[in-house]
Amino acid sequence: MSTEFWYMLPIGIALTAVGIASGVGGATFYAPLFILGLGLPPQFAVGAGLVVEAFGFGSGVYAYVRRQLIDYRIGRAMLVVTLPAALAGALAAHYVEAVVLKAMLGMALFAVAVSFLRAPDDPTVARLDTLARESPERAETCLTTARGEKICYTVCNKTEGRLLSGIGAFFMGVASSGLGELNGYFLLRRCRVPSSVSVATTVFVVSVTALAASAGHVVQIGQGGLPQLATMGNLLAFTVPGAVLGAQLGPALAERVPDRGMEIGLSVLFILVATLLLSEAALY
Repeated sequence: MSTEFWYMLPIGIALTAVGIASGVGGATFYAPLFILGLGLPPQFAVGAGLVVEAFGFGSGVYAYVRRQLIDYRIGRAMLVVTLPAALAGALAAHYVEAVVLKAMLGMALFAVAVSFLRAPDDPTVARLDTLARESPERAETCLTTARGEKICYTVCNKTEGRLLSGIGAFFMGVASSGLGELNGYFLLRRCRVPSSVSVATTVFVVSVTALAASAGHVVQIGQGGLPQLATMGNLLAFTVPGAVLGAQLGPALAERVPDRGMEIGLSVLFILVATLLLSEAALY
């Protein structure tokens, strides 16, 4: 195994910690980094970023499973749509020209930045949580957390939720971003699922979908021969352990950094990276 990408271990820890703390999928960070920082082809960068995201968010899923905050019924309903959509996106990505993929990734980052700038603040989230909770006799679903808290709510607009999830999953397969942001918007703001359940269920759906999408990319990359797979293996050998470690630090980081401050900081970062990607695409 080559140590060419040794520096991705500390970078992976930092990026995934920020991703878990903010709820942003890891591939949203890694794909642009692999393209702009390492000069890798966009299709390769998106695939590698999704592999890292699957491992990083998988570690986060374990934490939410222990807290018993995942609504598996919502998760299963979304995965029926997101898995085939993500695989279709992964397949389509390898038939799209590199310049187009860079442009799509840049636009996706702009969309993520805007979603952060428009995200509700803590008092608004608290009000949404209050509105979402229902008495047990009226609610469609009730969860009992590991702490013994009973959370009851009704899931609405299921068809709209599946449609948004499918669109987000397709763009996740193509450009590594979209599913987490659309899921979070639908569950919390449109359907008013309590924020703790919304975040946990979104992390679960994104993790499983990222695993499927990354598998689709790896198969496509493998068709290019062993050298490409060897390069990916060397890159992931350091990035994945960093992502797993960073996922454990993310919750602690979230407690120390104000949510709004992190959202604004990431918005500025994503706008800068998106501008660079779109500039490269325009000059191609």
